[in-house]
Amino acid sequence: MNDSPAKESSLVDTTDCLEGIGVFRGMKNVFFVTSIVCLLLLQVSFWLVRFDFVKTGYETSAAAAAEKEKIIKAAEKVAADPNQLITAIPEPQKSSFFDFERLASLIRLFNFVLILAAILYCLTMLFSLKVSLLGRLGGINHIARAFFLSLAFAVLLMPWQKFFPGVIFGAMYTPAELQSKCTIMAETDNIFTLTYHYLRFTGFWLVIVLFLVFAQLRSGRWAKAILRRLEVI
Repeated sequence: MNDSPAKESSLVDTTDCLEGIGVFRGMKNVFFVTSIVCLLLLQVSFWLVRFDFVKTGYETSAAAAAEKEKIIKAAEKVAADPNQLITAIPEPQKSSFFDFERLASLIRLFNFVLILAAILYCLTMLFSLKVSLLGRLGGINHIARAFFLSLAFAVLLMPWQKFFPGVIFGAMYTPAELQSKCTIMAETDNIFTLTYHYLRFTGFWLVIVLFLVFAQLRSGRWAKAILRRLEVI
């Protein structure tokens, strides 16, 4: 019995699976780079606000209130003594770069792109796992681990504090949260509060980045395992 048609069919199926793997690898890398860039930009935004390169807005409100109070007091003095001069009131300091409203708009954009990239990255890992299983391409151990790492990355990234406040939070933060937390931290010197603050905005962020990097490394090993098994390299 001739097994040539069966071998040719198997070869065609394997070739199709490899072509699909090539597409998934390319898109996976795109989503990985997009996620890393958004995470870095969010971390930069945190440090800009934390070190007052971008004012949160509370300072401006306080300055405006103080300025209004000074004007009222100066007007009262003039009413009591017409010869009393009104001392010039300095304007509140402006941000070195741009105001918090503009930064808040950028943070919302970064969050939106990051959520999409994280979900698509996780789905790409899932489809890669399915193709590997159906095509019997090998490297299942690596791609399965990569999928679960990407799933943990996507789950821990989400801003759960918006849906379950006071119960759990995600690595992603909102502009309002950044504004309130950094304003409070600027007025406290409690070491435990400061430690929690940096763990929230930097430590948790680092954990998320590590999950993403390890998932990418595992997927790279998966691709090499497939090529090694098919004796391409």
